[in-house]
Amino acid sequence: MASPKNEGFLTDEQREVLKIAVQNAEVLSSSPSPRSPTSSLLLQEFYKNNGGGNGAGGGGKALGAGPKHVRRCHSGKFVKVKKDGGGGKGTWGKLIDTDLDPCLNDPNDPNYDSGEEPYELVGATICDPFDDYKKSVLNIIEEYFANGSIEAAISDLRDLGFKEYHNYFVKRLISMSMDRRDKEKEMASVLLSSLYSDVLSPAHISQGFMMLLDSIDDLALDIPEAPDMLAVFISRAVVDDILPPAFIGRAKKLLPENSKGVEVIKIAEKSYLSAPHHAELLERRWGGTTRVTVEEVKKKVIDLLREYAENGDTAEACRCIRELGVPFFHHEVVKRAITLAMEKPESEANVLRLLKEANEELLISSSQVSKGFSRVQESLEDLSLDIPSAKAIFNSLTQKAVSEKWLDASFTSSAGSNGEVSDGDYAKLRRYKEEVVTIIHEYFLSDDIPELIRSVEELACPEYNPIFIKKLITLAMDRKNREKEMASALLAALSMEIFTTDDVVNGFTMLLESAEDTALDVLDASDELSLFLARAVIDDVLAPLNLEEISNKLPPKSSGTETVTMARTLASACHAGERLLRCWGGNTGWKVEDAKDKIAKLLEEFETGGDLGEACHCIRDLGMPFFNHEVVKKALVMAMEKKNDKMLDLLNECFNEGLITINQLTKGFTRVRDGIDDLALDIPNAREKFDSYVNRARENGWLLASFS
Repeated sequence: MASPKNEGFLTDEQREVLKIAVQNAEVLSSSPSPRSPTSSLLLQEFYKNNGGGNGAGGGGKALGAGPKHVRRCHSGKFVKVKKDGGGGKGTWGKLIDTDLDPCLNDPNDPNYDSGEEPYELVGATICDPFDDYKKSVLNIIEEYFANGSIEAAISDLRDLGFKEYHNYFVKRLISMSMDRRDKEKEMASVLLSSLYSDVLSPAHISQGFMMLLDSIDDLALDIPEAPDMLAVFISRAVVDDILPPAFIGRAKKLLPENSKGVEVIKIAEKSYLSAPHHAELLERRWGGTTRVTVEEVKKKVIDLLREYAENGDTAEACRCIRELGVPFFHHEVVKRAITLAMEKPESEANVLRLLKEANEELLISSSQVSKGFSRVQESLEDLSLDIPSAKAIFNSLTQKAVSEKWLDASFTSSAGSNGEVSDGDYAKLRRYKEEVVTIIHEYFLSDDIPELIRSVEELACPEYNPIFIKKLITLAMDRKNREKEMASALLAALSMEIFTTDDVVNGFTMLLESAEDTALDVLDASDELSLFLARAVIDDVLAPLNLEEISNKLPPKSSGTETVTMARTLASACHAGERLLRCWGGNTGWKVEDAKDKIAKLLEEFETGGDLGEACHCIRDLGMPFFNHEVVKKALVMAMEKKNDKMLDLLNECFNEGLITINQLTKGFTRVRDGIDDLALDIPNAREKFDSYVNRARENGWLLASFS
């Protein structure tokens, strides 16, 4: 037996036996089969023969009692453990205690803590920001199609954020408009032009159209005409300068060779962009509701009122009025309804009920109701020939409408006054209007601006200058594009000769106040007035701040304020000069390309000869002051290419002579700034050159303070 001091330790012989047993166990455990029981038996035999490590062979329990209940404690001794691994000196206890006292977490216990209760994991859906963006975009587009407010759509999209998803907005806007009327298609094109550069970048536009080309197969399943529609949208975007012409070539390379997307590109290239006068054709492609004639609308109004007189279904009549889609022409509904009540007294109650309900539902605005009553009042003399009691019936209807509060009480005192002049000056004003109409008609035939100016000066009625402007534009809107262009050109000449800015502001204010009357003959009067306003800004007849002044003079939320908002958007859009030039066709009959060629040639001649006076004379002879930003742009680009700053001397001379205004200079610099990335591909130092030009322009006062 070993000495007492060695008790609890292995002898050399025991160590050797244990080493052999462990080696055998390792060899057997390296086989692919489960652990062989042989190794366990060897270890069991060792402990059985050697007493668990005691030198005398006592004190230890043989392993043969079963490995299941043997555990080695931290001291190195082997001890028998309890069932399920719990208890015993030197052990960790049970892995999971399954016999907890149920009273430990009793809610009725004063010491109960709900935080000790087991946690319950609840699943939650992870929100994808792109899903939220898609839902918001859908609402923005739906609201825009409903109210036509470009400013609201721009504000909503800007507030939405997520600029990285804006290419989806382009795709969604166009795809939704494809399944709607021409009006919505035109609205989609106008909105994209308005968003360009301010909210949407060129990359957003290009990527959005590429997404549409990739998904055109799916779109064609629901909308068979989708390929042709998309070709028109792409062509229109190129014409509006929001999509570069190089997009056509890039798209061909990126799309599969025989895909429907390539077919769309070919249609756009060959059928639309290569057609003669394609710019004008594309801009008029989506006519929408503006192509409905006044006679067609009047006929629909008469039919729906006749049907209503027979069945008395107010809800159906309101639905038909809404489907007309001409809220600016609802005064015709009011007028026809009142006339119907005069012709058929038994229908008076139904007519009053219809007009009241339409006004309460905001289907027919209060201004439209007042306008309708005014039109009936103006024609009472003629109506009395066929309906002797017309005046009495009209007075009765007016009193009932005012008492029920769907007709403004001020109508009874203001009806019959146009607000332009007092009664004592009426005869003078009537003669002036007659003479002005004759002068304008002669101008449309002769195109002689000096003669017209002399005729207006001979009238010697400067206080009526705003009325002249109102008559000029009203008469032009009812004629062809040639007369519209002549009216804009005449307005620019008059503003320099005899008309003040206040005259122009007051003239446009009067036009917008009576826009609903103008819509009787020209259904798209609001759109055309916005073009005249925007063109006046481009021609420097009005300053942008004057648009705000005009808007403040109009009733809030009226059709006039909406027209001013549209004009402001058109005038501030990228490449507004070229777009507004094309809207009337140009007084000289030139295409934009012709004008650009003439500008390039005169600048080349100046670069060769260097005659400042001759160059200024040629710019003046162009007769296109609203397009002088093209002169500025080409002069700056040529200065970069030729490395000759002589072009800046020309711009300085033009500025000093008042030939090129500060607005046109700023617009020209802005166009170069926007295209500086493309210029840098051909002119490596384009950015440095442009920065030096901007510094010189600021020193000479060529640029507006808003330029950045």
